[in-house]
Amino acid sequence: MATSKNKGITYQDSVHTHVDPLDERVHGKPAEVKKFATLGIETVGDLLSHYPWRYADSREVTDIASLAVGRNVSLVAQVRSAEVKLAQRTGKPRVEAKVTDGARTLDLVIFMPHRGAADFHVKRLVPGSLGLFSGQINIFNGRLQLANPTYAIFGHEVDEAVALEEAEWPIPIYPATAGLESDKIRAAVRAALEPLTEQDVPDPVPEPVRAERHLASRWSALRGVHVPQTEDDWRKGQARLRYEEAFVLQAELARRRAHAQREESTARPARSGGLLEAFDARLPFVLTDGQVAAGEQIAADLARPHPMQRLLQGEVGSGKTVVALRAMLQVVDAGGQAALLAPTSVLATQHVRTLRALLGDLAEGGLLGGSEIGTRVALLTGAQSTAERRSNLLEAASGQAGIVVGTHALLSDPVQFADLGLVVIDEQHKFGVEQRGRLQAKAANAPHLLVTTATPIPRTVAMTVFGELEISELRHVPAGRSGITTHVVPADNRPWMDRTWSRVREEVERGGRAFVVCARIDADEESDGADLVPDEPATVEEAQAAAQRAPKKPLRAVLEVAETLRTDPRLGGLEVGLLHGRMTSEEKDRAIADFASGRTPVLVSTTVIEVGVDVPAATIMVILDAHVFGLSQLHQLRGRVGRGSAPGLCLLVADAPEGTVAAQRLGALAATTDGFELARVDLELRKEGDVLGSAQSGKRGTLRFLRIVSDGAVIDRARDDARALVEADPELTAWPALRSAIDLQLADGREEFLGQS
Repeated sequence: MATSKNKGITYQDSVHTHVDPLDERVHGKPAEVKKFATLGIETVGDLLSHYPWRYADSREVTDIASLAVGRNVSLVAQVRSAEVKLAQRTGKPRVEAKVTDGARTLDLVIFMPHRGAADFHVKRLVPGSLGLFSGQINIFNGRLQLANPTYAIFGHEVDEAVALEEAEWPIPIYPATAGLESDKIRAAVRAALEPLTEQDVPDPVPEPVRAERHLASRWSALRGVHVPQTEDDWRKGQARLRYEEAFVLQAELARRRAHAQREESTARPARSGGLLEAFDARLPFVLTDGQVAAGEQIAADLARPHPMQRLLQGEVGSGKTVVALRAMLQVVDAGGQAALLAPTSVLATQHVRTLRALLGDLAEGGLLGGSEIGTRVALLTGAQSTAERRSNLLEAASGQAGIVVGTHALLSDPVQFADLGLVVIDEQHKFGVEQRGRLQAKAANAPHLLVTTATPIPRTVAMTVFGELEISELRHVPAGRSGITTHVVPADNRPWMDRTWSRVREEVERGGRAFVVCARIDADEESDGADLVPDEPATVEEAQAAAQRAPKKPLRAVLEVAETLRTDPRLGGLEVGLLHGRMTSEEKDRAIADFASGRTPVLVSTTVIEVGVDVPAATIMVILDAHVFGLSQLHQLRGRVGRGSAPGLCLLVADAPEGTVAAQRLGALAATTDGFELARVDLELRKEGDVLGSAQSGKRGTLRFLRIVSDGAVIDRARDDARALVEADPELTAWPALRSAIDLQLADGREEFLGQS
């Protein structure tokens, strides 16, 4: 294998350039390699994918008289003096120099680890020599200064004309770390890029696609981004890499979609005179237009001999359960079974209650009083008794239970089905591709798949992350619900807090129920599975203000809050219940039943109520420490109230100073109940990296330039191109660079995240 070396970085042939390791001689020491590794840079490919986060404007060589503090500058100046000084306390050497433009002088200081390095710089900075000096201007002891500048001396190290030309180029500024400044990274990147030709850089975007879209090569894009000569260069480079990110992702999703369409499944067409027809006839409400449309799409999918792959996403309370149930009944009518996988026992139990209530005697097939055409709904969780579990396992294996609902217990080996025809994954983001696959493997043929999520996401995001699935949306809630009003309550405002608890008492006196949500169970626990988000400063000013604030208050906990509320005169002695993740399934069921009946009209809970808990009498929710929760989770929690005919009220008790990201989240939630709009805001606040799991993997984000909220047109073009390519070559055999890019993009757990999302 041919190799070449330049400035300590090793290159191999073009196919393997992206995996070539950084040589330990980068900057002369193995320690430098470790510093690169802290940024996730371990190979040449990593280095070339470590893109600048901004560009300094150096189009004008700056004279000393016009320098401003904080500005990145490049100026031609003459060395006036240079000498080594030692720090009085540590003895560490530094180089102090002065340069002049002929009228004024500027101080330079270069901090060195040892005397030899300092002497080296003094020998280079010969008085009278001209050079190009670049860096950021700061002020020290009342004088302007360049600290640790990069520089090149004319006539000795670099040609003056070349240096002056490059001085007008934009200066890439890289994400850096302690001991590894942007300038060092820039030098390493240039050293890696200079010896490479277009043939050395594999391009995941095939040449026919590039020609059709008038796209530059990847090599050109990298040069434009890392060594731009004009602003137009780096903007074009970013645009090309933005398309590449979309294209690689869409190619993998198109490949998955094509693979699923090649599989055979048992067609499950609707039939007259069956369960579905009987269920529709007794529905006490009219389906929304969205439910009807989604139902028709799903019914058509189920009738085909290829497995359905569909995402059903909807607004909180939009009726996804009814749509999913109608799909399950169609499969049962066709002789099959449906499995509904839920993430928690609370949600699974709630689903069973809801399904049985909706079906009535249709869920009592073979039992006294049951419908002649009925089936059964079985429940499987890890907390069941041996006898109960054995009975439900038998109903699933024999086919008596046409619908089997369960938690992860459904995935265990003892669970068997007579004819599994449909898998419904509720709250898909709680499960991985392996878990989904284990359930699907219990079917003789590939079963149909319906993925549901109660966390609405913008359609562009859905098509990016769920590109292998068809998508149905429910944007409207059923008629008869009065909606929810949301207010932010400052935690330190005593009159507002008094009114908060008075409102709780008033709602209960009217016959309502009240949720009080906490982020943790007790003072010794961090949280109870809450999707907590860091309250990161949005601006420099906010960061400075945060640094001056007192330490954050500890988060309120269920046990302490419940104890306090039981003796709070503002609640007038109302019974207060508890619900949290440490309780057994029986205890949780009893707590929810007591809450629904009104025996304990106030329920202090962790986020275990986030999904699935349906108590129509619940009219008010107080979320304590609301500023630490994510926007989508707050929306989900809020959806537990206002589910009946009475209006809902959500009070967000928070410590969120104006201007903070937390305040923006809460303000958005109070402004709208549109989950799709909130999802868009959430994406903008959380930034793109979270979309494909960079936070989960601990690596740099997969999407560096693509902005899913705003780059919908780019994603659409990439999807069309990727699907056409996969249709012609399903395994991408002719495009090894694309296959390699897919593997690289989905590394470090990102494929698992893609399946979970």
